[in-house]
Amino acid sequence: MRPLIGISCCQKPFGIFATPNHAASDTYIRAVRGPVAGTPVLLPAAGEDLSSELLPHLDGLILTGSRSNVWPGHYEGPPHAEGTPEDLQRDATTLPLIRAAIAAGVPLLAICRGMQELNVALGGSLDQRIQDLPGRMDHSTPSDQPVPRVRTGKAHAVRIESAGALAGAITAESRRAARLAVNSLHNQGVQRLAPRLVAEAWAPDGTIEAVRVEGAHAFALGVQWHPEYDWERDIDSRAIFEAFGRAAAAHRAARSGALAQAAE
Repeated sequence: MRPLIGISCCQKPFGIFATPNHAASDTYIRAVRGPVAGTPVLLPAAGEDLSSELLPHLDGLILTGSRSNVWPGHYEGPPHAEGTPEDLQRDATTLPLIRAAIAAGVPLLAICRGMQELNVALGGSLDQRIQDLPGRMDHSTPSDQPVPRVRTGKAHAVRIESAGALAGAITAESRRAARLAVNSLHNQGVQRLAPRLVAEAWAPDGTIEAVRVEGAHAFALGVQWHPEYDWERDIDSRAIFEAFGRAAAAHRAARSGALAQAAE
């Protein structure tokens, strides 16, 4: 059986009555069915800690990107600018889930908002509008570009730590070059790095673009860009998902072995 991969959902209004729905982009489902070689399990933004109920059944966890941002109260930041989308229901579900997954050794891949959640969950803080800071690039979505080009086009290169988890996941050619071209679709980013996180990639303006969890017992990587948009044509994006998939398969094998032993 394929490893079960939890995919974090957002709570979003839907339809003429703005009924709350739990949603995740199809791009994550296709990545899980493709290079991860897993079975996707959508995790609702229930607004409560479900980690004890969910984690015993999961072999990996993907923290998805989203237009919403982590509520600043979780990192003692100033209030968001008016109109900034938030999702407190998701925060209440994912932040404890992240801490529990790391403690339980469940492989984790955090993407964009997911990487920001990872940083906040472990005690870090965020810059809320990178484009407003002196000397920093605009990492947000360009409004004048076609959607497919924005999602898959390479906005800038990132410099990579040559001996980190990210370097170990990507192709040998990119590892030797110690750089990677990535898309860019975010306003927020790491301000104060959480104590347990180690930076693994940086944009030209110094923005942290990838992190790993130091001392984690399993694959635990965060990337600020969106490999789920272009894994079908970008070999490094595919390689990141494949590395996560191998870790999830190993976790499933170990979990199945433990369950079989307990049943004897």
